[in-house]
Amino acid sequence: MTEPIQFVKLSGSGNDFICIDNRTGGFDRLLPEGGAGRFAAVLCRRGLGIGADGLIFAVQPEIEGVSDIAARFFEPDGSEARLCGNGTACFLYWVTCNGWVPDGEVRILTPAGVVRGRNGKGQYVRVCIPDPQEMKTDLEVTVAGRALKCDFVVTGVPHVITYVDDVDRVDVGHLGPALRHHPRFQPAGANANFVQVLGEGHIALRTFEFGVEAETLACGTGSAAAAILTALRFKWPEKYTSGQEVVRIRTRGGHTLQVEFTVNEHGGIVDVCLHTVVHQVYSGAVSEDLAARALGRDAPAAGVSASP
Repeated sequence: MTEPIQFVKLSGSGNDFICIDNRTGGFDRLLPEGGAGRFAAVLCRRGLGIGADGLIFAVQPEIEGVSDIAARFFEPDGSEARLCGNGTACFLYWVTCNGWVPDGEVRILTPAGVVRGRNGKGQYVRVCIPDPQEMKTDLEVTVAGRALKCDFVVTGVPHVITYVDDVDRVDVGHLGPALRHHPRFQPAGANANFVQVLGEGHIALRTFEFGVEAETLACGTGSAAAAILTALRFKWPEKYTSGQEVVRIRTRGGHTLQVEFTVNEHGGIVDVCLHTVVHQVYSGAVSEDLAARALGRDAPAAGVSASP
C-alpha cells in the first residue's frame, strides 16, 4: 500500500463513527467486490480495530443538483445501513469543517433519501431526517417470557419502542436481542428501544441497535422514534407535536439529545429534526497491518496511528 488510509473518529452524543473521504472514488479500487462491509467490520471492532458504532464514507452524489454530498453507512457487522441519525450529524460536522460543502444548509444524500442539516451554535448539529413511515401502535409481543406492549415506526430505519418504569433496571443485553429478532419484525428486524417517561417532554432512552448488535450510548433515529411515539401515546400538549418545543432525550451515555417534529393536518409526521452534540475524537491513519486485514489480505496484528 503506497498511501495510508486516513480517517477521522467523531462522536455524536456518545455514538462514535469512523469517517473516510472517498469523494474521488479512489478508495473503491483498494476494495475487492463487496469488500466495503468487511472493511467496516474489521475497523469497527473494538479492541482489535479502531472501534466504532459504524463507518461512514463520503462520496460524490451520482446525480448533480440533488444534494451537496453523499454518505454511505456501514454497521460493525458489515451490513450497509440506510440511515444513521447521529452518524449523519457527525458526517455533516466533518464535511462542513473541511469546507467540502456550502455554508448554511447542507443536503446529504443517503440510501434513505436526502437529509438536510446545518452546524448550530458551538458543537450542536441539526439534521432533519425523512418523514417517518409504517407507524404502528399497541402491538403485543412476548419476549423472553414477558408480554410487552410496543409501538413501531421507521425513521429511516425500523424501531420498536416499549415503555418501562425504570430504564436503568432493564436488562437490555437480554431483552434487546430478543425484541430485535422477534418474528413480528422480520425479515428486516428492528432496533429495540426502551423508554422511561421522566416528565412532560422529557424521556430516558436505551437502545439495542441492529448491525451493532449491542446497546449503544445513543441512537439518533431511535431518539426520533421514541420522541414521536411517546408524545403521541401520552398525548403531550400541542407544542410538542407542532415543532414549537423540543422533546429532550436522556441517552445511556448521559447526553441530552433534542428532537422536534410536526403533525400535519392529515395526521402525518413531518419536519423531524434531531439536535445532537458532535465532537472530533481524533484523526489518524490505518496501519498497514490493520488495513491489510480489512482489505482481505494476510497480515499480522492490527495497529492504528492517531493524532488528536
